[in-house]
Amino acid sequence: MESQSTRQQKVARQIQRDLAEIIRARGMAAYDGAMLTVSGVKITPDLALAKVYVSIFPSSKATDVMEQLGEETSRLRGELGRRVSKQLRIVPELVFYLDDSLDYVEHIDELLKK
Repeated sequence: MESQSTRQQKVARQIQRDLAEIIRARGMAAYDGAMLTVSGVKITPDLALAKVYVSIFPSSKATDVMEQLGEETSRLRGELGRRVSKQLRIVPELVFYLDDSLDYVEHIDELLKK
């Protein structure tokens, strides 16, 4: 796994905070009652691409919500651009990935209970 520079880490944390705020402001109703959490962001060295990892609860709505996020990527990027325009010269492209680590933890917990 490649390590990220301090600049990449700072930009990734800022993008994570801003995207979480944007999604929270839209509310759960915008995502069919699902709760979204931006669990992490990884950014390329040239700061042009941000991989955004989202956790979705309940996981049964994950497919629909990921599809909706894919359709809203340009709108979310535009809003992010308004927030970070003073800090970043280029607003990175956003690519959303499902973070299913909570499902994995739940599955392990169920196995341990047996």
